[in-house]
Amino acid sequence: MGVVLGTLSMHTKQVNFRTDKVDDELEMTMVCHRPEGLEQLEAQTNFTKQELQVLYRGFKNECPSGVVNEETFKHIYAQFFPHGDASTYAHYLFNAFDTRNNGSIKFEDFVMGLSTLLRGTVREKLEWTFHLYDINRDGFINKEEMTEIVRAIYDMMGKYTYPALKGDVPKQHVDAFFEKMDKNKDGVVTLEEFVLACQEDENMMRSMQLFENVM
Repeated sequence: MGVVLGTLSMHTKQVNFRTDKVDDELEMTMVCHRPEGLEQLEAQTNFTKQELQVLYRGFKNECPSGVVNEETFKHIYAQFFPHGDASTYAHYLFNAFDTRNNGSIKFEDFVMGLSTLLRGTVREKLEWTFHLYDINRDGFINKEEMTEIVRAIYDMMGKYTYPALKGDVPKQHVDAFFEKMDKNKDGVVTLEEFVLACQEDENMMRSMQLFENVM
């Protein structure tokens, strides 16, 4: 997905992009899944139609069938973190994008999530992050879930980024976060507790939004 994001970045830096509507429609009929109309996606996201065209071309190049399964997603994602093991984090990230819970990500799923991550409000980004950390989808985050995600991020970033990382560092970070987030000390963090804690603590906000740097 990094290629897709890189392509979008080039577009936003005013790289000239021209497209022919007939060609675009022809291309969309050549894949197994044809995405919703760009006009509809433009209304549902924070992207322009031109940006969506760029994103679609990049998505189709990496996923010619129009959908991506978890193994393909992991393979694509691993290419951008050669010094670490991205498989576990990619698994959780895939589940966050797979809002239909059917084991595949369509272009619509990908672009809706990307719109939130890149151009959503602070609240929307935090809600998306909460969803990522809420592994079992019960509406709460417990220490085990947060530890799983944090450890997966450390594993992905690799030894070159964290040369002095010890095995208990992720747990220490999670303990510190939970101390601030779990206001009523019931052992779990609700969405409102999560959002409030992040908004009150700038350092925590940066830490919880680490996903923006590893997308």
